[in-house]
Amino acid sequence: MSDTQAGLRPKTAMVLAAGLGLRMRAITEKKPKPLIQVAGRPLLDHCLDRLADAGVERAVVNIHYLGDQIRRHLQTRKDLEIIISEEPYLLDTGGGALAARQYLGEKPFYVVNSDILLLDGPSKALGRLGDAWRGEIMDAILLLHSTVEAYGYKGCGDFLIDPIGLLKRRPEREVAPFLFCGVQIFHPRLFEDRHVEAFSLNVLFDRAIVTGRLYGIVNDGEWFHIGTPEGLSQAEGYLNQKFAGRRRR
Repeated sequence: MSDTQAGLRPKTAMVLAAGLGLRMRAITEKKPKPLIQVAGRPLLDHCLDRLADAGVERAVVNIHYLGDQIRRHLQTRKDLEIIISEEPYLLDTGGGALAARQYLGEKPFYVVNSDILLLDGPSKALGRLGDAWRGEIMDAILLLHSTVEAYGYKGCGDFLIDPIGLLKRRPEREVAPFLFCGVQIFHPRLFEDRHVEAFSLNVLFDRAIVTGRLYGIVNDGEWFHIGTPEGLSQAEGYLNQKFAGRRRR
């Protein structure tokens, strides 16, 4: 099958799990942020569960801070092939993905932050993203969420989206209607001519915007950024209330 075929879901994913978790230092002194539990399950497992459900067969997980804990934890996963990409120093999101390119292959792949939590709406978010992939016109497609309806987020949003899904950056000193969820699909060609060094995936977003090949879809479920103790508390409170309501019924 061609990697440009419409709706061809990726079978490989990159999970970004190397960060220091500085804004949650009271919790992350002895535990890496991807292993923080929400609703009784580590964030990293929530992420891998969704990838497996979307048809992913191989997940590459980058590690750095307290990486041995993540390595040991992942030994319990049997539903996915797990490959560890260990970073001797932090490479940021783009550099981390590029350093793991040898494991990601030559077809489109998911890249997912490990410090977010998605709740599906009427459809499954990662499946929708994979079904929306159009390799003949896209170099990347991002999952977006309403800026004003996000949990654990206090920014001004990231993108404007046109009727066919093309993305533009938020104008300076304005609030954008949509933020980037930390979930995307990349084609490997977007990494061409880049060297392994610390850089943000935002560099690649801008490259795709210039060529008119950065697209997005809007998440129709809930999204939680677990970047601070407040964000963690909001997610736990929402989920506890949601599950309590189900039990009462």
